[in-house]
Amino acid sequence: MRWTRNWIGSVLLLLCATSAYAQEVLLKPFVLAAKSSGDLVQKTEATKAALTKAGFSIAGSYSPYANTAIIGVTNDELRGTAAKSEHGGYGAAMRVALVKLKDEVQVSYTNPPYWANAYRMTGDLRETAAKLQAALGRIEEFGAKGLTAEQLRKYHYAFGMEYFNEDNSFASYPSHEEAVKAVEAGLAAGKHGVTKLWRVDLPGKKEVLFGVAMKGVENKQMDDTYLMSEIDFKDVKSAAHLPYEILVADKTVHAQYARFRIAISFPDLSMMGANSFMNIMKSPEAIREALALTAGGKKDAR
Repeated sequence: MRWTRNWIGSVLLLLCATSAYAQEVLLKPFVLAAKSSGDLVQKTEATKAALTKAGFSIAGSYSPYANTAIIGVTNDELRGTAAKSEHGGYGAAMRVALVKLKDEVQVSYTNPPYWANAYRMTGDLRETAAKLQAALGRIEEFGAKGLTAEQLRKYHYAFGMEYFNEDNSFASYPSHEEAVKAVEAGLAAGKHGVTKLWRVDLPGKKEVLFGVAMKGVENKQMDDTYLMSEIDFKDVKSAAHLPYEILVADKTVHAQYARFRIAISFPDLSMMGANSFMNIMKSPEAIREALALTAGGKKDAR
Protein backbone atom coordinates (compact mmCIF):
# COMPACT_ATOMS: atom_id res chain seq x y z
CA MET A 1 0.00 0.00 0.00
CA ARG A 2 2.82 2.39 0.90
CA TRP A 3 4.55 1.62 -2.42
CA THR A 4 1.26 2.32 -4.25
CA ARG A 5 0.85 5.68 -2.50
CA ASN A 6 4.44 6.63 -3.37
CA TRP A 7 3.95 5.59 -6.99
CA ILE A 8 0.71 7.59 -7.28
CA GLY A 9 2.41 10.58 -5.68
CA SER A 10 5.28 10.36 -8.16
CA VAL A 11 2.88 10.17 -11.10
CA LEU A 12 0.97 13.22 -9.85
CA LEU A 13 4.19 15.19 -9.45
CA LEU A 14 5.23 14.23 -12.96
CA LEU A 15 1.87 15.28 -14.37
CA CYS A 16 2.06 18.61 -12.56
CA ALA A 17 5.58 19.18 -13.83
CA THR A 18 4.52 18.30 -17.37
CA SER A 19 1.56 20.66 -17.14
CA ALA A 20 3.75 23.46 -15.81
CA TYR A 21 6.22 22.90 -18.63
CA ALA A 22 3.44 23.02 -21.20
CA GLN A 23 2.24 26.33 -19.79
CA GLU A 24 5.73 27.75 -20.17
CA VAL A 25 5.98 26.99 -23.90
CA LEU A 26 6.65 30.31 -25.59
CA LEU A 27 4.64 31.05 -28.69
CA LYS A 28 5.56 33.56 -31.37
CA PRO A 29 3.22 35.30 -33.83
CA PHE A 30 4.68 34.05 -37.11
CA VAL A 31 6.31 30.99 -38.64
CA LEU A 32 9.05 31.27 -41.25
CA ALA A 33 8.22 28.45 -43.64
CA ALA A 34 10.86 28.72 -46.36
CA LYS A 35 13.50 30.91 -47.99
CA SER A 36 14.59 30.41 -51.59
CA SER A 37 15.39 32.19 -54.82
CA GLY A 38 12.75 32.60 -57.49
CA ASP A 39 10.01 34.74 -58.97
CA LEU A 40 7.48 36.16 -56.48
CA VAL A 41 4.46 35.73 -58.75
CA GLN A 42 5.32 32.11 -59.55
CA LYS A 43 5.98 31.30 -55.91
CA THR A 44 2.72 32.92 -54.89
CA GLU A 45 0.78 30.73 -57.31
CA ALA A 46 2.72 27.65 -56.19
CA THR A 47 1.95 28.53 -52.56
CA LYS A 48 -1.75 28.84 -53.31
CA ALA A 49 -1.70 25.45 -55.03
CA ALA A 50 0.08 23.84 -52.06
CA LEU A 51 -2.43 25.34 -49.63
CA THR A 52 -5.39 24.17 -51.68
CA LYS A 53 -3.92 20.66 -51.90
CA ALA A 54 -3.60 20.66 -48.10
CA GLY A 55 -7.31 21.35 -47.72
CA PHE A 56 -7.32 25.10 -47.27
CA SER A 57 -9.71 27.45 -49.03
CA ILE A 58 -8.12 30.59 -50.45
CA ALA A 59 -10.25 33.42 -49.05
CA GLY A 60 -8.41 36.06 -51.10
CA SER A 61 -5.06 37.67 -51.74
CA TYR A 62 -3.45 41.03 -52.44
CA SER A 63 -0.18 42.89 -52.78
CA PRO A 64 -0.15 45.67 -50.18
CA TYR A 65 3.10 47.09 -51.55
CA ALA A 66 5.99 46.16 -53.83
CA ASN A 67 7.59 42.71 -53.57
CA THR A 68 4.95 41.45 -51.13
CA ALA A 69 1.94 39.16 -51.47
CA ILE A 70 -0.55 38.21 -48.75
CA ILE A 71 -2.90 35.21 -48.98
CA GLY A 72 -5.85 34.66 -46.65
CA VAL A 73 -6.72 31.02 -45.97
CA THR A 74 -9.38 29.21 -43.99
CA ASN A 75 -10.55 25.66 -43.37
CA ASP A 76 -13.13 23.72 -41.37
CA GLU A 77 -11.10 23.77 -38.15
CA LEU A 78 -10.55 27.52 -38.29
CA ARG A 79 -14.20 28.33 -38.99
CA GLY A 80 -15.56 25.74 -36.58
CA THR A 81 -13.27 26.75 -33.71
CA ALA A 82 -13.90 30.43 -34.37
CA ALA A 83 -17.65 29.88 -34.07
CA LYS A 84 -17.34 28.50 -30.53
CA SER A 85 -16.15 31.64 -28.73
CA GLU A 86 -17.20 35.26 -28.47
CA HIS A 87 -15.70 37.18 -31.39
CA GLY A 88 -13.66 34.10 -32.26
CA GLY A 89 -14.35 35.09 -35.85
CA TYR A 90 -11.22 37.22 -35.76
CA GLY A 91 -9.34 33.91 -35.96
CA ALA A 92 -11.39 32.38 -38.78
CA ALA A 93 -8.59 32.97 -41.31
CA MET A 94 -4.82 32.65 -41.18
CA ARG A 95 -2.53 34.79 -43.31
CA VAL A 96 0.36 33.64 -45.51
CA ALA A 97 2.95 36.16 -46.68
CA LEU A 98 5.53 36.06 -49.46
CA VAL A 99 8.19 38.78 -49.47
CA LYS A 100 10.99 39.16 -51.98
CA LEU A 101 14.21 40.65 -50.61
CA LYS A 102 16.92 40.94 -53.27
CA ASP A 103 17.11 37.41 -54.77
CA GLU A 104 15.35 35.64 -51.91
CA VAL A 105 11.65 35.00 -51.36
CA GLN A 106 10.55 34.50 -47.75
CA VAL A 107 7.38 32.51 -47.13
CA SER A 108 5.80 32.92 -43.69
CA TYR A 109 2.42 32.52 -42.02
CA THR A 110 0.57 33.39 -38.86
CA ASN A 111 1.21 30.82 -36.13
CA PRO A 112 -2.22 29.25 -35.39
CA PRO A 113 -1.67 28.40 -31.66
CA TYR A 114 -0.41 31.94 -31.01
CA TRP A 115 -3.47 33.57 -32.56
CA ALA A 116 -5.90 31.04 -31.10
CA ASN A 117 -4.76 32.06 -27.64
CA ALA A 118 -4.51 35.77 -28.46
CA TYR A 119 -8.12 35.68 -29.66
CA ARG A 120 -9.27 33.55 -26.71
CA MET A 121 -10.55 30.73 -28.89
CA THR A 122 -11.72 27.39 -27.49
CA GLY A 123 -8.98 25.33 -29.16
CA ASP A 124 -5.34 25.83 -30.06
CA LEU A 125 -5.64 25.09 -33.82
CA ARG A 126 -2.85 22.49 -33.74
CA GLU A 127 -4.38 20.63 -36.66
CA THR A 128 -4.28 23.76 -38.81
CA ALA A 129 -0.69 24.40 -37.70
CA ALA A 130 0.31 20.90 -38.78
CA LYS A 131 -1.38 21.32 -42.16
CA LEU A 132 0.34 24.66 -42.79
CA GLN A 133 3.68 23.10 -41.91
CA ALA A 134 3.07 20.15 -44.22
CA ALA A 135 2.04 22.43 -47.08
CA LEU A 136 4.62 25.19 -46.74
CA GLY A 137 7.37 24.04 -44.38
CA ARG A 138 8.67 25.30 -41.08
CA ILE A 139 12.09 26.76 -40.27
CA GLU A 140 11.31 28.67 -37.07
CA GLU A 141 8.80 30.77 -35.21
CA PHE A 142 9.63 34.48 -35.12
CA GLY A 143 8.31 37.96 -34.42
CA ALA A 144 8.77 38.11 -30.64
CA LYS A 145 10.73 36.73 -27.71
CA GLY A 146 7.63 34.67 -27.06
CA LEU A 147 4.55 34.60 -24.84
CA THR A 148 2.85 31.72 -23.03
CA ALA A 149 -0.73 30.76 -23.82
CA GLU A 150 -1.78 32.24 -20.48
CA GLN A 151 -0.04 35.54 -21.24
CA LEU A 152 -1.63 35.72 -24.68
CA ARG A 153 -5.14 35.18 -23.34
CA LYS A 154 -4.85 38.24 -21.09
CA TYR A 155 -2.51 40.26 -23.30
CA HIS A 156 -2.33 44.00 -23.55
CA TYR A 157 0.77 45.97 -24.48
CA ALA A 158 0.91 48.30 -21.49
CA PHE A 159 -1.17 49.86 -18.73
CA GLY A 160 -4.19 51.66 -20.13
CA MET A 161 -4.06 49.89 -23.49
CA GLU A 162 -6.79 47.63 -24.80
CA TYR A 163 -7.31 43.91 -24.23
CA PHE A 164 -8.78 41.57 -26.84
CA ASN A 165 -12.31 42.01 -25.47
CA GLU A 166 -12.07 45.81 -25.68
CA ASP A 167 -12.55 46.12 -29.41
CA ASN A 168 -14.35 48.89 -31.28
CA SER A 169 -18.09 48.74 -32.00
CA PHE A 170 -18.79 51.01 -34.96
CA ALA A 171 -22.44 50.62 -35.83
CA SER A 172 -25.48 48.44 -35.14
CA TYR A 173 -28.23 47.56 -37.59
CA PRO A 174 -31.74 46.08 -37.34
CA SER A 175 -30.50 42.67 -38.47
CA HIS A 176 -27.32 40.71 -39.15
CA GLU A 177 -28.07 40.72 -42.86
CA GLU A 178 -28.36 44.51 -42.93
CA ALA A 179 -25.12 44.90 -40.99
CA VAL A 180 -23.27 42.68 -43.48
CA LYS A 181 -24.88 44.52 -46.40
CA ALA A 182 -23.78 47.90 -44.99
CA VAL A 183 -20.18 46.73 -44.61
CA GLU A 184 -20.14 45.25 -48.11
CA ALA A 185 -21.44 48.57 -49.51
CA GLY A 186 -18.90 50.63 -47.56
CA LEU A 187 -16.01 48.44 -48.69
CA ALA A 188 -17.19 48.51 -52.30
CA ALA A 189 -17.38 52.31 -52.25
CA GLY A 190 -13.90 52.59 -50.73
CA LYS A 191 -14.42 56.27 -49.93
CA HIS A 192 -12.26 56.16 -46.84
CA GLY A 193 -9.44 54.05 -48.25
CA VAL A 194 -10.76 50.74 -46.89
CA THR A 195 -11.61 48.02 -49.44
CA LYS A 196 -12.58 44.36 -49.31
CA LEU A 197 -10.05 41.58 -49.76
CA TRP A 198 -12.00 38.58 -48.54
CA ARG A 199 -14.99 37.41 -46.58
CA VAL A 200 -15.28 34.36 -44.30
CA ASP A 201 -18.67 33.31 -42.89
CA LEU A 202 -18.78 31.26 -39.70
CA PRO A 203 -20.94 28.11 -39.69
CA GLY A 204 -24.06 28.15 -37.54
CA LYS A 205 -23.38 31.64 -36.23
CA LYS A 206 -24.24 35.17 -37.34
CA GLU A 207 -20.63 36.23 -37.64
CA VAL A 208 -18.68 37.32 -40.72
CA LEU A 209 -15.00 38.24 -40.99
CA PHE A 210 -13.79 40.68 -43.65
CA GLY A 211 -10.13 41.10 -44.53
CA VAL A 212 -9.59 44.69 -45.65
CA ALA A 213 -6.88 46.70 -47.38
CA MET A 214 -6.18 50.22 -46.16
CA LYS A 215 -4.87 53.07 -48.29
CA GLY A 216 -4.20 56.50 -46.82
CA VAL A 217 -6.73 58.41 -48.91
CA GLU A 218 -7.49 60.88 -46.12
CA ASN A 219 -4.74 60.11 -43.62
CA LYS A 220 -1.46 58.27 -44.27
CA GLN A 221 -1.42 57.07 -40.67
CA MET A 222 -3.91 54.31 -41.53
CA ASP A 223 -2.12 53.23 -44.69
CA ASP A 224 -0.82 49.63 -44.86
CA THR A 225 2.38 50.70 -46.63
CA TYR A 226 3.13 53.52 -44.20
CA LEU A 227 2.52 51.40 -41.11
CA MET A 228 4.67 48.51 -42.23
CA SER A 229 7.49 50.80 -43.37
CA GLU A 230 7.72 52.01 -39.78
CA ILE A 231 7.39 48.76 -37.82
CA ASP A 232 8.32 45.82 -40.08
CA PHE A 233 12.03 46.61 -40.24
CA LYS A 234 13.78 43.34 -39.37
CA ASP A 235 15.48 40.98 -41.82
CA VAL A 236 12.72 38.38 -41.55
CA LYS A 237 9.54 40.19 -42.47
CA SER A 238 6.30 40.13 -40.49
CA ALA A 239 4.13 40.98 -43.49
CA ALA A 240 1.56 38.38 -42.38
CA HIS A 241 0.44 40.99 -39.85
CA LEU A 242 -1.68 42.28 -42.74
CA PRO A 243 -4.46 42.74 -43.53
CA TYR A 244 -6.67 44.38 -40.92
CA GLU A 245 -10.11 42.89 -40.23
CA ILE A 246 -13.71 43.97 -39.74
CA LEU A 247 -15.99 41.57 -37.85
CA VAL A 248 -19.77 41.62 -38.13
CA ALA A 249 -21.08 39.86 -35.02
CA ASP A 250 -24.86 39.50 -35.17
CA LYS A 251 -26.16 43.06 -35.76
CA THR A 252 -23.01 44.98 -34.79
CA VAL A 253 -19.85 45.87 -36.70
CA HIS A 254 -16.57 45.53 -34.81
CA ALA A 255 -12.81 45.76 -35.29
CA GLN A 256 -9.92 45.27 -32.92
CA TYR A 257 -8.52 48.52 -31.65
CA ALA A 258 -5.13 49.07 -33.25
CA ARG A 259 -3.29 49.38 -29.95
CA PHE A 260 -4.15 45.70 -29.47
CA ARG A 261 -4.14 44.50 -33.08
CA ILE A 262 -0.72 45.94 -33.95
CA ALA A 263 0.83 45.14 -30.58
CA ILE A 264 -0.20 41.48 -30.66
CA SER A 265 1.72 41.12 -33.95
CA PHE A 266 4.69 43.13 -32.69
CA PRO A 267 4.73 42.61 -28.89
CA ASP A 268 8.46 43.35 -28.64
CA LEU A 269 8.28 46.67 -30.48
CA SER A 270 9.69 49.43 -28.30
CA MET A 271 7.55 52.30 -27.12
CA MET A 272 10.11 54.99 -27.97
CA GLY A 273 12.92 55.51 -30.47
CA ALA A 274 13.46 54.49 -34.08
CA ASN A 275 10.93 51.97 -35.48
CA SER A 276 8.76 52.27 -32.40
CA PHE A 277 5.12 52.71 -31.49
CA MET A 278 5.83 56.41 -31.02
CA ASN A 279 6.33 56.70 -34.80
CA ILE A 280 2.78 55.46 -35.42
CA MET A 281 1.19 57.13 -32.40
CA LYS A 282 -1.64 58.61 -34.49
CA SER A 283 -2.35 55.41 -36.43
CA PRO A 284 -4.78 53.71 -34.01
CA GLU A 285 -7.22 56.61 -34.17
CA ALA A 286 -6.76 57.02 -37.93
CA ILE A 287 -7.54 53.31 -38.43
CA ARG A 288 -10.53 53.47 -36.10
CA GLU A 289 -12.00 56.48 -37.90
CA ALA A 290 -11.56 54.98 -41.38
CA LEU A 291 -13.12 51.67 -40.35
CA ALA A 292 -15.98 53.37 -38.50
CA LEU A 293 -16.93 55.50 -41.49
CA THR A 294 -16.64 52.53 -43.84
CA ALA A 295 -18.99 50.52 -41.60
CA GLY A 296 -21.58 53.28 -41.59
CA GLY A 297 -20.68 54.57 -38.15
CA LYS A 298 -19.57 57.99 -36.98
CA LYS A 299 -16.05 59.35 -37.02
CA ASP A 300 -16.05 59.74 -33.25
CA ALA A 301 -17.58 56.33 -32.52
CA ARG A 302 -15.61 54.37 -29.93
